[in-house]
Amino acid sequence: MARVGIFGAGWVGLVTGACFAELGHDVVIRDIVPEKIDSLRRGEVPFHEDGVPELLERNRDRLAYTLEAHEVADCEFLFVCVDTPPTYSGDADLSRVWTVIDELPDLSGHPILVMKSTVPVGTGEKVRHGLDGRGLSQVGYVSNPEFLAEGNAVRDFMHPDRIVVGAFDEDDGEAVAALYESLAGPLVRCDVNSAEMIKLAANAFLMTRISFINEIANVCEATGADVVKVAEGVGLDHRLGPHFLRAGIGYGGSCFPKDSLALKQLASNSGYHFQLLSAVIEVNELQKRRVIGKLERHLGSLRGKKVALLGLAFKPNTDDMREAPSIVLASRLLAEGAEVRGWDPVADGRALPRGVELAPTVLEAVSGTDAAVIVTEWAELRDLAREEVRAAMANALIVDGRNLLDPAEARAAGFVYEGIGRKTSPTDVLPETREREPELEA
Repeated sequence: MARVGIFGAGWVGLVTGACFAELGHDVVIRDIVPEKIDSLRRGEVPFHEDGVPELLERNRDRLAYTLEAHEVADCEFLFVCVDTPPTYSGDADLSRVWTVIDELPDLSGHPILVMKSTVPVGTGEKVRHGLDGRGLSQVGYVSNPEFLAEGNAVRDFMHPDRIVVGAFDEDDGEAVAALYESLAGPLVRCDVNSAEMIKLAANAFLMTRISFINEIANVCEATGADVVKVAEGVGLDHRLGPHFLRAGIGYGGSCFPKDSLALKQLASNSGYHFQLLSAVIEVNELQKRRVIGKLERHLGSLRGKKVALLGLAFKPNTDDMREAPSIVLASRLLAEGAEVRGWDPVADGRALPRGVELAPTVLEAVSGTDAAVIVTEWAELRDLAREEVRAAMANALIVDGRNLLDPAEARAAGFVYEGIGRKTSPTDVLPETREREPELEA
């Protein structure tokens, strides 16, 4: 078993540290925020991720938390797990990565610096040069990108689709691969640049599938087709598969938006215009705003209307609201003069614009509203189309931004229902809208 140091006690760092401890390694997690380290020492996890609190508690004898860089000096492996947010130009901000390099203590033996953070292609070569410049040529360097999905991170680590190890030195790659030898995932050995590109390319392709099916959904709405059935038929093709072919209101989160911008900017800096990725990003941004048009079609002007946003996190089973569609929707609704109420079982909603009222329950969120929008596909919303919800709403309108509900069941329960890329029904018109129609025709 190895001694593993982790730089960064954020989502990636804690999941990585907890899982390595579960595999039997001794882990030291270092961060620069005292409050974060203090809370971890008390057993408090600063984010919502299924399975992580249990792993941290079960392996507490193999886990240590520190503010001091020198306390990782005797570790055989030093994992960099810090944020690389986008800059104003769209490039990845590597300042935290370089801070880790600058703050490395005096190291003896042959420790290996392992890059988990998502970085542009070519970063490893620059870090290698930086280590040599600091007199740390004895420190190895390996790129070992993470492929963890929020909400399923522990499962993804312990049962990986693949483990990617890119190294300058063959022996360093072997050593890092050995950390994972008890896991069954296929191992991809490659050079450092290729490992960095694998991470960016994988995310770009997933984003492309999301934007593609959302474009198909928009065409389905114009032609009367049902995108759910279309996706089912397409996904059964063994060459394509069903993954990430679920239409909705766009992706968000901490990875896809920043990684798409980073790859697009990387291509631009290299003299190449990545047209497909540019279109993927544009489609995603427009998709988030299509809900506003759906609401206006039923309610007319949104000024003074009350709208409930159900689900605030960018996806279920997490409290992460970075780049969440709920933020865009809330901002647009407020700009149109609507009153906005929000609900989420986990996310605290602090990232929402000022003026959004938060409700503790779904029923309180929809009470007196003119429309309810399903923004995040939380399991708690699967029975939204029930009598007490319909009775609580001023207008029984559901805009299902994730196609979570069965349209026929929702309509049978007395709701006007509209999904994404799904057939509309003659009954999908609010009573007051029906009354206005003759006047509009006249």
